[in-house]
Amino acid sequence: MAAYIRSSDVFSLAFILYVSLVGCICEGNVKVAGEGENFVQIKEANFVINGSPFLFNGFNAYWMMNVATDPEERCKVTQVLQDAANAGLSVCRTWAFADGADDKALQISPGVYDERVFQGLDFVVAEARKYGIRLILSFVNNYKDFGGRPQYVEWARSSGVQVQNDDDFYTNPIVKGYYKNHVERVITRVNTITKIAYKNDTTIMAWELINEPRCQVDYSGQMVNAWVQEMAVFVKSLDQYHLLEVGLEGFYGDTMPERKQVNPGYQVGTDFISNNLVKEIDFTTIHAYPDQWLSGENEDSQMEFMQRWMSSHYEDSRSILKKPLVIAEFGKSNKDRDYNVSKRDSYMNAVYRNIYTEAKSGGAVGGGLVWQLMADGMGAYGDGYEIILSESPSTNGIVSQQSHAMTTLSRMLRNGPQNVRGHSSSSSSVTNHRYLHRAHNRKVLRKTVP
Repeated sequence: MAAYIRSSDVFSLAFILYVSLVGCICEGNVKVAGEGENFVQIKEANFVINGSPFLFNGFNAYWMMNVATDPEERCKVTQVLQDAANAGLSVCRTWAFADGADDKALQISPGVYDERVFQGLDFVVAEARKYGIRLILSFVNNYKDFGGRPQYVEWARSSGVQVQNDDDFYTNPIVKGYYKNHVERVITRVNTITKIAYKNDTTIMAWELINEPRCQVDYSGQMVNAWVQEMAVFVKSLDQYHLLEVGLEGFYGDTMPERKQVNPGYQVGTDFISNNLVKEIDFTTIHAYPDQWLSGENEDSQMEFMQRWMSSHYEDSRSILKKPLVIAEFGKSNKDRDYNVSKRDSYMNAVYRNIYTEAKSGGAVGGGLVWQLMADGMGAYGDGYEIILSESPSTNGIVSQQSHAMTTLSRMLRNGPQNVRGHSSSSSSVTNHRYLHRAHNRKVLRKTVP
């Protein structure tokens, strides 16, 4: 509209007012961050936002930064976020890493970044903000996919550092320095779209130290634990307002030997108890893949394991750790024997009902994140667990029901625990056609994160 203002004085005044307004907005963002307002926080082993209970239903979409690197493909990120918002999903877990020589690598070599890829991550954060979805951002992978722990060790080896194996990631000072540099680079990044530093952005719910850490040279969990303690302190020295979690699958170690019988027959070098007892770790996580971990068992046995896995971690998070739990990955693969969508829906409904029941009873659980949502035409990113909500109306209905149930429960808890008695989850029945129809036709265009 400024093009139509003829008076230079009026134009100058308008410009001054505009600059002043922008300055106030920027200062406001910094002030909000400094006061800790609108961030997801922990209060008495529960998630809260500005003191009010925050229960959620969410999803994984690890691929978002990778896809958003190409501006012509960003519509897929937008589509998934919009589909998720339409289904009431409010938390997304995704990668803030891609290490190595790939043409879409974020970190090409230690401390050397591709700005084009970083701007892809900027887009993901900005777009999530538009749709009211909060993010859990992971700093590195345990596996070689997208570089991960093996790439860090290889960088050190290539520079002449004496390293023996990938587990040196946890102990070698040079490798740990590479990791800390990356963490600092991400946390202090200023988004080129929103102009908000990541560490000040309430769109980000939490940081994750590493996706599914494992260690072959020390199955007790002590080596990983020392690393978690060091890195958790480092992250909190940079950012005191965002939550922090490890990225654990939930395997038990030597701290409570009797709990190791809950594991699916083996250990992986982590310890759910000791790793989460680190003071700077704010909440616990588990992943659950009985179809992989117990692939030789029938579906009933796998579901029984899932119930034990969840119940054990609920109890330990509530009674020992006194921190909230997130079921950070779960799903059912279309590669499973005798798979069909109905079986996937039944499995998801059972997991959702379990989460809701625990939350309703006052347990220390915040929500679940299904693995994984995708858009159409993304076959290269599929792993068998992918869900395209727009093409799966029955699954979309179940997801929407759980979102509605958790949101309603949050609202009731705000008014006092006494209001929760007698309330039942709409996700307990997949035949609630009236709600399914309403959820399927509900359109959520944009709802901005505070």
